[in-house]
Amino acid sequence: MNRTKKEGLLKTVGAMLAVALLSATLAAQTEQATRYDNQIQTTLTQKLAARNQFHDIRSSVEGGIVTLMGTVDLYQRKLDAAKLARKAAKVQGVRNLITVAGPNVADAQLERKLARKLRYVRAGYDITFDYFALNVKDGVVTVEGQDRTGVGRDEALADIQNMPGVKNVIANISVEPVSPMDDGLRLRAARAIYGDSVLSRYAIDPARPIRIIVDNGHLTLYGSVDSTMDKTVAGIRANQLFGAFSVVNKLVVEKDSGQPGM
Repeated sequence: MNRTKKEGLLKTVGAMLAVALLSATLAAQTEQATRYDNQIQTTLTQKLAARNQFHDIRSSVEGGIVTLMGTVDLYQRKLDAAKLARKAAKVQGVRNLITVAGPNVADAQLERKLARKLRYVRAGYDITFDYFALNVKDGVVTVEGQDRTGVGRDEALADIQNMPGVKNVIANISVEPVSPMDDGLRLRAARAIYGDSVLSRYAIDPARPIRIIVDNGHLTLYGSVDSTMDKTVAGIRANQLFGAFSVVNKLVVEKDSGQPGM
């Protein structure tokens, strides 16, 4: 056998050995992945069965990815089921296809219920400096707004996610940046607005404060008031504040809106 043919044969044998080694490695990895999938499935089935609220949920596992199917009666339970699955050992991800069954509530009725609930989020604390706006369509709740600490945001979302009739939640709530300058402006704005004799009554009912939102020195007023005069006075007081780079008055006159703000 000449040298060229010998080298060619060696290359062919080497390639065949490499393919065989790769195949064996892939087979071992596949076998290991299948074993992990079976372990995950067994563990998850037991965990789901142990909780009555998950009795209508089924799961499957492939390549470490868990797929959840079935129904629950509250949107929060859909989130809880996914959280439970993510905590199982070796889980690489969760595909949440659970349907929120529960009662079907008319969008307008659901929005009114949620609006009442959110008006009292963290009542007695710093709700004056938070603002939330709702929209409901086909049971899907979109909530937007700004929160000073993040605590109000979390409580608001918990209230929404546990409300019967909510099928899904889209949250666009930002947390305002931490700033001593902004905090000072918030306090000055609250004193100026609620210290005015025309506006002081808005501090009495925690459901109806004039919301003062400050973001990097820019001040926005949200909520609802009884009259155009009240809106104008609040805007004047805000524009007199030292340190406010800009003021936007988004207060709504309640008789025009038909619904108090949050």
